[in-house]
Amino acid sequence: MNHQRRLVLVLGDQLSLNLSSLAGVAPKDCTVLMAEVRAEVAYAPHHAKKLALIFSAMRHHAERLRTAGYRVDYVALDDAANTQSLPGELERAFGRLGPFEEVVVTHPGEWRVQEALDALRTSGTLPLRWEEDDCFLASREDFARWAKGRKQLRMEYFYRELRRKTGLLMEGDQPVGGQWNFDADNRQGWPKKAADRPTVPAPYAVTPDATTEAVLTLIERACPDAFGVLRPFSYAVTAEDAERVLTHFIETRLANFGTYQDAMAEGDPWLFHSHIALYLNIGLLDPLACCKAAETAYHAGQAPLNAVEGFIRQILGWREFVRGIYWHFMPGYEAVNALEATRPLPAFYWSGETKMACLAEAVHSTRTHGYAHHIQRLMVTGNFALLAGLNPQEVADWYLGVYVDAFEWVELPNVVGMALFADGGQLASKPYAASGKYIDRMSNYCKGCTYTPKETLGPAACPFNALYWDFLERHPERLGKNPRLGMIYRSLEKMAPEKRAATRAKAAELLDTLELL
Repeated sequence: MNHQRRLVLVLGDQLSLNLSSLAGVAPKDCTVLMAEVRAEVAYAPHHAKKLALIFSAMRHHAERLRTAGYRVDYVALDDAANTQSLPGELERAFGRLGPFEEVVVTHPGEWRVQEALDALRTSGTLPLRWEEDDCFLASREDFARWAKGRKQLRMEYFYRELRRKTGLLMEGDQPVGGQWNFDADNRQGWPKKAADRPTVPAPYAVTPDATTEAVLTLIERACPDAFGVLRPFSYAVTAEDAERVLTHFIETRLANFGTYQDAMAEGDPWLFHSHIALYLNIGLLDPLACCKAAETAYHAGQAPLNAVEGFIRQILGWREFVRGIYWHFMPGYEAVNALEATRPLPAFYWSGETKMACLAEAVHSTRTHGYAHHIQRLMVTGNFALLAGLNPQEVADWYLGVYVDAFEWVELPNVVGMALFADGGQLASKPYAASGKYIDRMSNYCKGCTYTPKETLGPAACPFNALYWDFLERHPERLGKNPRLGMIYRSLEKMAPEKRAATRAKAAELLDTLELL
């Protein structure tokens, strides 16, 4: 059997030696195609660091595959013969490197990529065969079976199924500690006084090697208008360095992760978070191995149960659940707009130029690092977008482009389902709407802000406050009967009519002048 039996396309988020499309055939019997293409650069307003991360990780992975004995055909972005699309490169490789008995591709993470490549199969252009993406702990079919017949799809119950399946933090058929979820212990805000704050370890940083430097130069030359700050660049681009990032987190940050996972701090976007989603989402880390590493730390007494359970839930629960939601409701999920929000995205989401300290901080971190942690995304940029009625598709496009860990399967449910409630409750049981008081409680942002979270009316009032009440006023038919919002709506009903009118007038003024906030 010659090495041209199978042509395998490896995508930029499939950088694992255990990829399903590589299984069952010897390295000498297949050719691996990897391609950097303009179509994947241009489909979203990608952060420069995101482009650099993926291209450098791809180039390092190609060398890893060659070392393992695979023949790798690698097409660089600036290759003169590059068709600049994945279907185009697959067809070109099939013609110039073949003949091949089959073309094998592990299912892509994004619908649009699967649709584009599947057109080659259905048209008979290529003998393309799909393989299940087994870099997740639950397959698409697993989620579909679990979801069948359920009136509501809630992460907590899916998470429990995966705990039982994997045995993580289990004692027989019962959860360690007697409960499944320790989220109630993980809601402490960032201490207002510096003396009360724990020391936050610096994130693990990797010095760019020659391959990464070449990619950085390529991005500067080929994508000069890419969003965000490219240099300095210190993300891991190999599986080995990604493992070191995970180990650093387990040893220095995990113990405090639970307590402060919802906290926000001025000048420190990293806090005690793991910063491994970007590596999980491109295949450099294995999700089960990450969970087991945290579980081992718990059993060794290195981290408390609330921290370890919270970390495992983010991977085993939320990550797997949103991927299931994405494929369950696609296509069409990308166009949902249950709250009929139409306002365009303000320019300060790109520039960070706003007097609202929390938004300025989140966008600054996003521009600089291609990163903001989950509470900044959900309760600052996402919460503002929800309250202001920003167009879900514009907001989703922004999130998809600006974060280094963002791929549509994870980003779209988190944005349109969790942050914006644009799916009408298919993912979340209620909209995650909050006033400025929440941000003040969880962060130290408000102390130096132009606005005050204690006021709803007047020139110094925090914009989140009037917008919060106005949001409830705008959607009583859809949200008024939600049992999780009953107390809030009762508070609204008790508000003096003149104050309600003044609050709505204030909100209208804010919405008319969003760009000036």
